Amino acid sequence: MGSLLGGNSKRLTVLIFHRVLPDVDPLSPDEMHAARFDALVGTLVQFFNVLPMDEALSRLKAGTLPTRSVAITFDDGYADNYTIACPILVKHGVKATFFVASGFLDGGIMWNDVAREALRGFQGDRLDLGWLQLGVCSVATEGERHRLTERILPKLKYLTPDGRQQALERFVAETRAVLPENLMMTTAQLQQLQAAGMEIGGHTMDHPILAVLSEGEARQQIADNRDHLTRLLGRAPRYFAYPNGRPDQDYQAVHARIARELGYEAAFTTSYGSAGPESGMFELPRFTPWDRDALRFSLRLGHNFFRGHSRRLLADEALV
Repeated sequence: MGSLLGGNSKRLTVLIFHRVLPDVDPLSPDEMHAARFDALVGTLVQFFNVLPMDEALSRLKAGTLPTRSVAITFDDGYADNYTIACPILVKHGVKATFFVASGFLDGGIMWNDVAREALRGFQGDRLDLGWLQLGVCSVATEGERHRLTERILPKLKYLTPDGRQQALERFVAETRAVLPENLMMTTAQLQQLQAAGMEIGGHTMDHPILAVLSEGEARQQIADNRDHLTRLLGRAPRYFAYPNGRPDQDYQAVHARIARELGYEAAFTTSYGSAGPESGMFELPRFTPWDRDALRFSLRLGHNFFRGHSRRLLADEALV
C-alpha cells in the first residue's frame, strides 16, 4: 500500500470530520459512525504518518514533514467527539484537533441539527413547506425525511442569523418536535478532551457564515469564542477553522486578518488539497475522502497529497 501512495515529504493533508455516531443514522447515512471510524483510523496509522497539529505545522514550515503526513480535525463540538471519537483516537495513539463553536456547549444545538431533529420528531406523514418553496412533502419514510433534510439545509444556510432563527422557530412549531439537549459537549467534556491530549481550536461562538456578517459582527464572533475557550481551558486556542469554510462564499481575507490579529497562528478551510511550502497559514486546506473501502480511501487520500493549494489570503504572510 505504501508504495502506491508515494507522496511529497513536504506536503500535509488535514482531514475534517464532524460527528462519530454510535451506529448508522437513517437521517444522516453518510455521517461517520464508531465502527467505520475505528477502521478508518486503523488504516491511517498503518499507511500514513498521523501527526498532532502543532508538530504537523511546525514541520510543514521547516520542510521536514515525513512522507504521507496527515492531521485529523473535527468541527463544531459534538458530544460524540468526546464519548466516541476520543476513545478511538486514544486507542490508536492519535491526537486530533477539535474546532469548537463554544456558544453551543452545555445544552445548545446547532441550526442544522434543529432542522434535522425537528423532522425526525415529526409525527405526521406529510409536511407543508410551501413557505420554504418546497411545497407539500411526503415524510412517511426515513429515506424521505433524509432527502427532505438535504433540501431544507441549503435553503437555510445563507440566511441572515435572524432570518434563519425565525425560519427554524416556525419549522419547530409546525413539527411540534422536542429537540435534544445533549448533542453538543458539556464544559466538563471539553476540558476532559483537552486533558486526553487533544488540541482545542476556535470556530466562532455560534457558527455563522462569516461572509454574511458585518466586519464588526464577525470580529465579535471570533473574539468572543477565543476568549470563552481560553477561560474554560486555561490557555488560548492556537488554531481556527472558518465555519462552513468555503473560500469567498463563507469567509474572506478580512476574516483571516481578524483571526491573525486576535492571536491565532493558523486557520483552516474546507477546500480540497494538501498544504505545502506555497500555502498560506490562514487558508490551509482540509479534505475528507468518504470511501468506505480501505484501499479506495487510501488511494483517494494519496491523490489528495498532489493537489496543491497556493492562494494566500494575507499578502504579507510567508509560510516558510
